[in-house]
Amino acid sequence: MAKLVVMDHPLIQHKLTLIRDKQTGSKDFRDLVDEVATLMAFEVTRNLPLAEVEIQTPIARTKTKVITGKKLGVVPVLRAGLGMVDGILKLVPAARVGHVGLYRDPETLQPVEYYCKLPADVEERELIVVDPMLATGGSASAAIQFLKDRGCTQIKLMCLIAAPEGIKKVQDDHDDVDIFVAAVDKKLNEHGYIVPGLGDAGDRLFGTK
Repeated sequence: MAKLVVMDHPLIQHKLTLIRDKQTGSKDFRDLVDEVATLMAFEVTRNLPLAEVEIQTPIARTKTKVITGKKLGVVPVLRAGLGMVDGILKLVPAARVGHVGLYRDPETLQPVEYYCKLPADVEERELIVVDPMLATGGSASAAIQFLKDRGCTQIKLMCLIAAPEGIKKVQDDHDDVDIFVAAVDKKLNEHGYIVPGLGDAGDRLFGTK
């Protein structure tokens, strides 16, 4: 079974409180999501493989380490996932970015695919799928399956807030995908929104209704 990692670092929890607050406007909301994504990326990339190299410092030659192995890819689930991309790229600017477009049918709550654009070598990369909210889990699970259908085998999921229902859905469908979240909330309401959650992440990021 893949692991669930809840990041309870004080900085993440403080910023997440500000993100949840309905008084936080779109600009501050975007900035905070970006900052939390950067902080979470430290943990998500913790196990990247390293290789030893020799360099010359201003004082002496020394052996030290650099990241090696498979290259990274970041795959936001459109549109809310876009708010987390730059925060990761600050740490790994060489990562390639793909996009998967899914929306949730308001009647059935099931994901509907409408767009996919991925790097040509996506199957060779370690991928981080990003979406602020893991609610029913349908969209995240569908996005992960979409990547697997294209030969991707190393996939992680990174979300700000998750509901227990969404975690279970992804774990049931993809027991090889680790899930990284900043908080696990109580439940979903009758409309499929996370409670207490933060509302609609896409609308709050982009100032839409």
